[in-house]
Amino acid sequence: MFEGPFDLLLFFIERDELDIHDIPIFQITNEFMGYIRQLEQLNIEVASDFILTAATLMRIKAKMLLPRTEKDEEGNEIDPRQELVQHLLEYKKYKSAVPALSEMEDLRLAQENRGNIHDELQVIANANNFEYELQDLNLYRIMRVFEKVMNRYAEEQNRPKHTVIQYPYTIEGQREVILNMVTQRQRTTFSEVIKAFPDKIGMIFNFLAILDMLQLNLIGIEVGDGFNDFTITIAEGQAAQVTQLLVE
Repeated sequence: MFEGPFDLLLFFIERDELDIHDIPIFQITNEFMGYIRQLEQLNIEVASDFILTAATLMRIKAKMLLPRTEKDEEGNEIDPRQELVQHLLEYKKYKSAVPALSEMEDLRLAQENRGNIHDELQVIANANNFEYELQDLNLYRIMRVFEKVMNRYAEEQNRPKHTVIQYPYTIEGQREVILNMVTQRQRTTFSEVIKAFPDKIGMIFNFLAILDMLQLNLIGIEVGDGFNDFTITIAEGQAAQVTQLLVE
């Protein structure tokens, strides 16, 4: 188990001896998503920060698949991985300080404060009037305690609650669905894919799956004139590989 998503990412980077300033985002994303799927198979609840980091990795992956690049004020291309690298470097810096802090904590815990513990505990008890509270317990005090408890309960109930919805989509799953559609019909349009999965999250996953298959040279696309749509076909010479992927 890892302390958080950055701890997991650093593990992958150090295990494979990767350059933290030039992260292979495709490899890291696949490793990260594989770990999350393992947690789900073990019925372990995935923390929201892991889900947020997974979404960030997918966003970076999508940006790197797109040919359009962002530029800063000086005209230099902005690396989509830049923000992630900065966070990882900061986390690594703080993590390296943990052993020294743990050693200092152990040293401090091994020390014993000077003084008479019995007398100090008695002073604390007298300051909080423990015996006085027990002797003068009455209905009014009970009602005041009940009121405080109910107010605290109301505050807890009114606090904002964040609900994480898990959608039944993966890049690999949608890639297989689209390849099946294209194989059965020889070709299919993106509008037909949208019609099969009309919800917003489904559209996003299908679009990312198409970009992924273009990157792997499994499919080709044909854009028509004057239409906001495109046709998906099996890439030339890739029919056998696509069939093998669908069988697996």
